[in-house]
Amino acid sequence: MRLHRLDITAFGPFGGSQSVDFDELSAAGLFLLHGPTGAGKTSVLDAVCYALYGSVPGVRQSGQGLTLRSDHAAPATRTEVRLELTVSGRRLELTRQPPWERPKKKGRGTTVDKAQSWLREYDTTAADWKDLSRSHQEIGEEITQLLGMSREQFCQVVLLPQGEFARFLRSDAEARGKLLGRLFDTHRFAEVEKRLAERRRTTEAQVRQGDAELLADAHRMQQAAGPAMELPDLAPGEPGLAAEVLGAAAIARSTAREQLTIAHSRLDAAESARVAADRALADVRELARLQQRFAQARERAALLEERADGYRQAQARMERARKAEAVAPALELRDVAETEHREAARAETRARDLLPETFADAGAAGLTAAARRAAEELGGLESARRADRRLTELGVERAELDRQERADDDVRQEAEAWLAGWDTHRAELRTRIESAQEAAGRAEQLAVRREPAERRLRAARQRDQFAGDTEAAQRQVLARAEHAVQARAHWLDLKEQRLNGIAAELAAHLTDGEPCAVCGAREHPAPARKSAEHVGRAAEEQALTAHQHAEEQRTEAERRLALVREALAAATAEAGDTPTGRLAGEVAELERLYEQERRAASWLHPAAEELRQAEQEHERRTGIQQQAALRAASRTALRDTLDRERASLEEELAQARGTADSVAARVGQLERQAALLTDAADTARVAEDTAQRLKDADARLVDAAFRAGFDTPQDAAAARLDDRAHRELQRRLDAWQSEEAAVRAVLAEADTAAAAQQPPADPDAAERAAHAAERRTRDAASARDAADRRRAELDRLSARSAAGARQLAPLRAEYDRVARLAALTAGTSADNERKMRLESYVLAARLEQVAAAATVRLRRMSSGRYTLVHSDDRAGRGRSGLGLHVVDAWTGRERDTATLSGGETFFASLALALGLADVVTDEAGGVRLDTLFIDEGFGSLDEQTLDEVLDVLDSLRERDRSVGIVSHVADLRRRIHAQLEVVKGRAGSAVRQRGQ
Repeated sequence: MRLHRLDITAFGPFGGSQSVDFDELSAAGLFLLHGPTGAGKTSVLDAVCYALYGSVPGVRQSGQGLTLRSDHAAPATRTEVRLELTVSGRRLELTRQPPWERPKKKGRGTTVDKAQSWLREYDTTAADWKDLSRSHQEIGEEITQLLGMSREQFCQVVLLPQGEFARFLRSDAEARGKLLGRLFDTHRFAEVEKRLAERRRTTEAQVRQGDAELLADAHRMQQAAGPAMELPDLAPGEPGLAAEVLGAAAIARSTAREQLTIAHSRLDAAESARVAADRALADVRELARLQQRFAQARERAALLEERADGYRQAQARMERARKAEAVAPALELRDVAETEHREAARAETRARDLLPETFADAGAAGLTAAARRAAEELGGLESARRADRRLTELGVERAELDRQERADDDVRQEAEAWLAGWDTHRAELRTRIESAQEAAGRAEQLAVRREPAERRLRAARQRDQFAGDTEAAQRQVLARAEHAVQARAHWLDLKEQRLNGIAAELAAHLTDGEPCAVCGAREHPAPARKSAEHVGRAAEEQALTAHQHAEEQRTEAERRLALVREALAAATAEAGDTPTGRLAGEVAELERLYEQERRAASWLHPAAEELRQAEQEHERRTGIQQQAALRAASRTALRDTLDRERASLEEELAQARGTADSVAARVGQLERQAALLTDAADTARVAEDTAQRLKDADARLVDAAFRAGFDTPQDAAAARLDDRAHRELQRRLDAWQSEEAAVRAVLAEADTAAAAQQPPADPDAAERAAHAAERRTRDAASARDAADRRRAELDRLSARSAAGARQLAPLRAEYDRVARLAALTAGTSADNERKMRLESYVLAARLEQVAAAATVRLRRMSSGRYTLVHSDDRAGRGRSGLGLHVVDAWTGRERDTATLSGGETFFASLALALGLADVVTDEAGGVRLDTLFIDEGFGSLDEQTLDEVLDVLDSLRERDRSVGIVSHVADLRRRIHAQLEVVKGRAGSAVRQRGQ
């Protein structure tokens, strides 16, 4: 990926339009991005990230949208970032416009335009730009796919944040794991750990549940087997539980079968004794029954002899009733004919009583003719009846028209009353809407003024704080400078004293015969002697060290003073000279006015909605009024038509009803007269027919009684028996005959007569013996059934336990396998010697690659002294972490990176960042990164180390890369000729570019 050009408009601190030509800057390989604090160096990098991903890096991404817009921009200037770059051999142009709060084209106030994005590609064939997409989502997916990196990875490997890597060197394994996991996307390995742990818990619960069910069956088997079975002293989930339960079940089943065999033997013996007792009881009962049967038969024979006369009389009565049955049909026919004639005569009388006297002597034929004439006259009135019904309908329709007219009058009056106040109501609503719109515009203007005022207030508070810090820093600089001067004077005094007494120091090393180190003489006649005030080398070096330490403290104090002054200048530039209290009052007043206008503007939507509803109601009421007028005109024409039809019908009905009050009354008279005549004619014909049938029935009855042997029909009727009496008499005869035959049969039985000759039987004693044998048999059967149930229950539970153990075996094997894998990936298994989690293991491999890639540059920066190595030594809770050590070639020792000094930490973190960029690039599919940016940190390097670091960065040109350095170090401006300077001013920041 190579950057070519960046255009910024109204973005961050840049109020106008600024352009950066990266092709010119990249021609030198190294270029410097510098400028005062707060000028907008970071905003240039933010613009690159925003153009690619639609958001800015790090914590700055929390304020997107309207906050990206420059406060220095003109109201009509839209914020825009355009980046031209080459990636994967394709030259692309990305344009991003965040949401923009612009002035309304009509009226007052502002409105917000949505964010927009464009992606174009340069077509070399057509030598022109070709539009690819305007969708935020499609552009984001395309850029992420081309670069192979997310926004976080891009900010880590292209915009190298040295501060983060310095913390990375000093952080613990957990913090390193978070950064590496975010860059290398290793959450899928953590998901594997999580899934295995969940799988282990699931299978463990299933195994425990299976063991619990197995143990529950064992308890049930113990309840069935009793003391013959002992439960295993194991809990669910412990190994060997299934084998213990199945072994105990086998012993209990064997014992239950033995008990069942003994119970069967006892039951067989009791059953034999019961059968013998039952047989003896049956014999005694049979003898007693025969003896009682013979005695009862003798008693019944005597009773039959006493009732013989009554039996012969009943037989004679039955014979006369049998003869009378031959006359019964004629009797019944005569009774039916008499009943029918009597009923017909009464019906004829009732029908004639309802007729006028003129029909009293008329026969059936005369009545029928009169009914026919009434029906004919009734048929002639059918047309009049229809006219009468239509006249009634006309009255209903006329009443409905009157009701509709009254309803329309009410509706029309209500609509007219509502419409009378419409103009006034509409004017009031529009006034309310205009007031709310004006309040909304004022609220938007106040919101625009509020943010700069709040920033100025924050800057003023920082200005006051930095002013106090500046005074304290100045006092500290003065104190440190005075201390440094005193330390230097003390060192120079000691040095002068030592030089003055150097002869004595040299004389202390003279030896007779040895040449002098100064004059070469071998004789030393008068060597100098040390005085009491003599100063030695150790004292001088100690004073020199104190002087150097004091100088370092003075330099550090001056550096802090410069930083505080720079921060104070930035805060003063933002806040101006206005007092903080005054700014706080202005902010409070803006906030109060904003809340006031915002509350007033909140009525805009309710008022607009009320106006919309009122306009709909006005339209509805107007429509109602018009429809009511149309219906009134239609009703007038319909009412005239109904009146003409009514007059015609009334004339026709007056002719049809004659003397009756109405046609319906005349129709009712004729219908009643025709019905009475028809009924009277019918009853007269029925009376004549029934009289003839009664005469015929009398003749047939006399003839039937004579042939049956009765003198008169009355004698035959008296001899008849009804069904109940006939059944009762027949029952008595049949009972006597049956009883006589039964008594003769019993007295003729040989075994009954023989039993009567024997002694009386005693069935009670035999029954008691049989009951005792039955009770013993029941007890034995109960014992046998209990043993059988116990055996069956044990067999069933044992079979279920065996089946459960078989089904549980593969699940237990799966649990053992999953538990081993889960413990291995979680780092808790004994097989995992380093106690490393799976994700930590993958990150450790990545960290090892990063350390190897970083060492190549670190060795060069440190002149071969330092080497970065990954360490998997155990840290926290006994597990291996993501250790990172540095090997010092001067001492041959390996130590933690947290022990590096400030300068060493800088170039170590720089090497680590470059190495990580290489590894992440390879991880992303080898996308070439031709443009890199390195953040601040060069000020902690000495001159020699700075040269070595710049040589390493300059070596990146071998890969045709360009590196942009973001720094305040003044020496870099002399060393690096290609520069991009960001200059700040009251109207916003600007960029100045200088090539090679």
